[in-house]
Amino acid sequence: MADDLKLPIYLDHHATTPVDPRVLEAMIPYFSEVFGNPASKNHAFGRDAHRVVEAARDVIGKTINVKPQDVCFTSGATEAINLAIKGLFLANRGRHQHYVTVATEHKAVLDSFHRIESEGAEVTYLPVDGQGMLEPQQVIDAIRPQTIMVSVMAANNEIGVIQPINEIGAICRERNVFFMTDATQALGKVPLDVQAMNIDLLACSAHKIYGPKGIGVLYCRRSMPRVPLIPIIDGGGHERGLRSGTLNVPAIAGFAKAVELSLKEMKAEQPRLRRMRDALYQALREGIPDLKLNGHPDHRLAGNLNVCIPGVEAEALIIALTDTIAISSGSACTTAAVEPSHVLRALGLSEVAVHCSIRLGLGRQTSRDDTNFAAEVIATEARRIRFLATH
Repeated sequence: MADDLKLPIYLDHHATTPVDPRVLEAMIPYFSEVFGNPASKNHAFGRDAHRVVEAARDVIGKTINVKPQDVCFTSGATEAINLAIKGLFLANRGRHQHYVTVATEHKAVLDSFHRIESEGAEVTYLPVDGQGMLEPQQVIDAIRPQTIMVSVMAANNEIGVIQPINEIGAICRERNVFFMTDATQALGKVPLDVQAMNIDLLACSAHKIYGPKGIGVLYCRRSMPRVPLIPIIDGGGHERGLRSGTLNVPAIAGFAKAVELSLKEMKAEQPRLRRMRDALYQALREGIPDLKLNGHPDHRLAGNLNVCIPGVEAEALIIALTDTIAISSGSACTTAAVEPSHVLRALGLSEVAVHCSIRLGLGRQTSRDDTNFAAEVIATEARRIRFLATH
């Protein structure tokens, strides 16, 4: 083990990321120095805060190539997704509504669709292949005259699979159907151009890109084709009437800085993560020859590795590693549930295989020493658990 290795090693960057010191530095003035309410524009304190918010809106808008006025701040991606799906449903009350999504979407998307189903909407849940990929032809086949929106996440939070959203966006635009993408895991890791990709609604969050928790964005197209949304939070009419509530100025400033840094460092950081991820996978395969990869080998996030270790319960392995390596068995947003991962089940894995699968997420602070150590310890603990299970 390297002398400077700091334990435990954090390999759960899909769940959340540490706030980058540069982001924290950008946030600090807005807690006690520039502390005004940005809605209070009748005095200097409010106007100063308002300028910070609008500058952040501009940075985030440019990053995804949208007009800043179409960027709506929320408490996170979950709220943004709920606003997009439920707000569009409410705006189309009184007509037969059909929606299309994918079986491997985040629970925020799936549960929002379940809610509007209970209120009369019809939803088609498209299957994926054994590697988690969706074929654009499936979207073409699913769209009907009554289809309001198609929702496909850009990159999966469990298996890292990157979907062909360019093609899907073009399909939706040709058929006059709104296209939404949950870009929470994709932002700052893969290029996103809302105009080129024909995206009408996009949700994302700061805490996946080394920004603060509790702040997210919903991009909602206001120009043709305009997306009509009814707010789901009522109050002071903030965010151009779309989302009421006093804005979290420090977090918004931090989000903008996190976006700026991620975009600046993407070209160097993503290849570095990919090299480490591939080396980690190869080392694990050497230590665990029957290891199986979950998801597509190529169309996946650079820092994502999701594997099945036959005969080794994921929870037993996670507990064994608790003092040395932080990993997970799936989405951090659903760990309160005892049911197996819906994403892995959608890939066709057996319930046993799902329970033997772990997710490793590499990040900005991950080093080659970290991944070398992780491969050795995971393989050793997996063999020990197998031995105990058979003796």
